Amino acid sequence: MTNKQGYAAYANNRIMTASPAELTMMLYEGAVKFCNIAIDAIDHRDVAKAHKNIVKVENIISEFQATLDHKYPVAKDFDNVYTYLQQRLLEANIKKDKEILEEVLEHLRTMRDTWKDVMKRAGTGR
Repeated sequence: MTNKQGYAAYANNRIMTASPAELTMMLYEGAVKFCNIAIDAIDHRDVAKAHKNIVKVENIISEFQATLDHKYPVAKDFDNVYTYLQQRLLEANIKKDKEILEEVLEHLRTMRDTWKDVMKRAGTGR
């Protein structure tokens, strides 16, 4: 087994054994990572790489929206935030605008850090 295959097996196992709270954290971490990659790609004028990673962030936000439980009133607020982030990501992708991505990144980091605090308080943190 090569190192790449070993890592893939480890990553797959990590996902398959994660709790819903941990999966949410992984998605936030992925969104932050891909947003950072897109920003770096714009800095290096790599349009294809920027596009690819912006789309990855959009897909993660879409997953968050699709899994909102609308029986809770707060879901509407999250849906509005996710819709806003999707609009900004679309604009950033069209314009390849680093500043817009940095704004989105700040929101994603705040949401990730808040989720991390929620996990700790609920006793599901790492």
